[in-house]
Amino acid sequence: QVQLVESGGGLVQAGGSLRLSCAASGSIVSINTMGWYRQAPGKQRSLVASITFDSTTNYADSVKGRFTVSRDNAKNTVYLQMNSLKPEDIAVYYCNAEIWYSSDTKLNRRDYWGQGTQVTVSS
Repeated sequence: QVQLVESGGGLVQAGGSLRLSCAASGSIVSINTMGWYRQAPGKQRSLVASITFDSTTNYADSVKGRFTVSRDNAKNTVYLQMNSLKPEDIAVYYCNAEIWYSSDTKLNRRDYWGQGTQVTVSS
């Protein structure tokens, strides 16, 4: 079994910072792209930032220059450093990872999601 466990959400004032972490565990062989998505009330889940195994990054326009995604391949962990937070960043943040894992001597690949962590920004 593979699971993603997130941490680091919370309440912060506008202009403040938070750092999210997401650790993958289980019968992992390798992890391709890891990323962060968010879903605000009444809106669809959308990509915030992603990072490939070799650290190529991609950001939503709304967070460029404020958020930084990074990963530690040895720890199977992805991070999201969020600076200059705004009320419009309020959402539940989910991590996502494309994971190769072993099961019954077979190699399998699928997307996994974390449980979500709430980020709230007060104005």
